[in-house]
Amino acid sequence: MTKQDDERIDNPEVLNDDYDSPWKDAIEHYFSAFMAFYFPEAYAEIDWSKEPTFLDQELQAVVRDAELGKRFVDKLIRVSLRNGDEKWIYIHIEVQGTKQAEFAKRMFVYNYRLFDRYDRPVASMAVLADEQAHWKPDSYGFEVLGCKHRLDFPIAKLTDYHDQLNELLEVDNVFSVITATHILTQRTRKNDAERYQAKQLLIKLLYQRNWDKQKVIDLFYVIDWMMRLPEAMEQQLWHEIETLEESKKMRYVTSVEKIGIAKGRQEGWQEGLHQGLHQGLEQGLEQGLEQGLLQGESKLLRKQLERRFGVLPTWASDKLKCATEQDLEAWGEAVLTAPNLGAVFDNGVTH
Repeated sequence: MTKQDDERIDNPEVLNDDYDSPWKDAIEHYFSAFMAFYFPEAYAEIDWSKEPTFLDQELQAVVRDAELGKRFVDKLIRVSLRNGDEKWIYIHIEVQGTKQAEFAKRMFVYNYRLFDRYDRPVASMAVLADEQAHWKPDSYGFEVLGCKHRLDFPIAKLTDYHDQLNELLEVDNVFSVITATHILTQRTRKNDAERYQAKQLLIKLLYQRNWDKQKVIDLFYVIDWMMRLPEAMEQQLWHEIETLEESKKMRYVTSVEKIGIAKGRQEGWQEGLHQGLHQGLEQGLEQGLEQGLLQGESKLLRKQLERRFGVLPTWASDKLKCATEQDLEAWGEAVLTAPNLGAVFDNGVTH
C-alpha cells in the first residue's frame, strides 16, 4: 500500500488528483490512438502493421542519473516506419504535469543519451498537461565556437483544448475522452458538486459509444482514478451507474466492486489492528497491522477476480495466499483490464 493510500485511510477528506497511473496505462494500451490524436503527422509515418515495443526498463537504465524534474510519464517505444528508410526507430514520449524550467533540457539530454546507446534515430515528443497556457517549450540547444547542437521536438498542449471541450466529447478516440477528463479534473478541483456532474457526464458518454466492453472499462478506470470524490458522492454516483447498466443491459462495472474496495481497506485495517493487539509482544503492533492489511487486500482482490472470472481455480487461490504486497498491487491494477485470469497474474512480481 502506498503512502497516498495511507493518507486517505487516515483522513478520508484528503483527495489528491492522481494522473500518473491512468496516463501510463492508457498510453500502453492505446498507443496508436495516442499518436493519432496528439501527433497525427508522426502517426501517418508509422507502420502500424508491426506491433510497437515498449522499452520502459531500457529507458530507466539510460536516464536514471538524469532526473531533471517531476513528470507524469516517460515512455520509450520502438516502432517501424512505412517508408522503409529505417527498419525501426525509437519514440521517446514525455507527459509533463507541471511547468518546469529544466524540461526542454531534459528532452535534449534524454534524446542524445538514447541515440548514443542505440545508434538509431530517436523522435522525442511531449504532452504538456500543466495549467500554464503560455508555457510551451519545444526546443533546446546551444552554439559555441561555430558548433551548433539543437533539438526541436513536437508538443501537444492540453490547455489548447480548453475551448474545445464539446468537440472533444464528440471525437471517436480514447485520448479525446482522456483529454476532456484531464481538463475537467483540473477545472473542478475545488468544487465537488461540479466534479460530480462532470464525472457523471463522462461515464454516461462511455455507455453511449459503440465501443467494446474492454475499452469502456479501461476509460472508466481512467475517469474514476483521476476524478476523486468524497465517499458519499462516490456511493451516490455508483448507484446511478448501476441503474444505468441495468437499463442498458451492460454489466461492465458494478458498485459491488467499488464498495468492495473501501470495505476491503477498512476490513484490512481493523483486522490488522486486532491481530496487532493480540500478537503484542510476539510480533508487535506494526507487524500485525501489516499482516492484517495484506489479508484485507487479498480478500478484496479475490472478490474482484471472482466477479470478473468466476470461481477461482486452485492455482489462483494458492497465488493469493502466497502473495506479497507488491503482487497484490500489481494484480489489483490489472484486474479491470486483463482479458483473462492468467493475464492478471502475469503482472505479478517474480519471486
